[in-house]
Amino acid sequence: MRVVFGLYFIFSTFFHSYSFAQQKISIPLNEWSSQRVLSKALGNVISDAGIPVEYVEISVNDQWGALKRGVIDFQIEVWEPSMKNPFETLVENNEIIEVGTHEATVIEDWWYPNYVEKYCPSLPQWTALNECIALFKKKTSDSKGVYYGGPWDYGDADIIRALNINFEISRLANGMELWNQLALAVEKEQPIVLLNWSPNWTDKYASGTFIQFPEYEENCETNPDWGLNKEYVKDCGNRKHGWLKKAASKALKHNNPCVFLFIEQVNFSKEMIVEASSLVVVNKLGEEEAARLWGKIYLTEIEHWRSNTCL
Repeated sequence: MRVVFGLYFIFSTFFHSYSFAQQKISIPLNEWSSQRVLSKALGNVISDAGIPVEYVEISVNDQWGALKRGVIDFQIEVWEPSMKNPFETLVENNEIIEVGTHEATVIEDWWYPNYVEKYCPSLPQWTALNECIALFKKKTSDSKGVYYGGPWDYGDADIIRALNINFEISRLANGMELWNQLALAVEKEQPIVLLNWSPNWTDKYASGTFIQFPEYEENCETNPDWGLNKEYVKDCGNRKHGWLKKAASKALKHNNPCVFLFIEQVNFSKEMIVEASSLVVVNKLGEEEAARLWGKIYLTEIEHWRSNTCL
């Protein structure tokens, strides 16, 4: 009897520990609103299914190593313009898993509010940036205009060099700092050019236009002979209608296949992403409240994603 009880204790302890270990899900939070709200919305679904969830504040650059090591379990928004190279390298090396592509397509590029065209009518052509450079200087004595960018690298400095745009980059820490800078400019109707992306809250609530750089082709990124500048690559804008993908650690598929299958089913439309960012930026909700409200708005879609899984 003691032997039987001992074996029962050992096996029950083992399976309890294994079950707990396999269920803990770590979700990264990056520097822009839609990713944070949508990650928490999906985290709520997972948590409501009885699986513990933790959120990890982490930069886009640092997340790749964390995904590779299984420190975080999945990334729900992988944007082609700024994340293609590290993502595809890790997938090709079988170090992380591609978990599918969303319906929504994306763009990340230079953008301005439409009132700026009153002061610089040659916009949105990229050549207008140098023609109207005085509008975009912080001080009249400055030699360069200012482009407000985020912490992500999608080749904006390469674009400046290759197209000989007389601008410098003012790097801001996250999306909210970009929108604060935009709000200050809009309040006084000051000209500004900054990084923006779509889908985003600006699609619905701000009137603006992306700069028209030379049209993107893959050769633009690899072949200096392509395009206007024969010495440097990236003499073009970013790809329009880029993909938006999902990534997962190999550990997630092994340790919690139900969650992996759920993430595989998740499919965001443009409207879903616009709503997620708008709830925070426009409606001023906290991220947790925004995530819960987003989950209620798209409950039908969430239930459909869950119906094809064991979650």
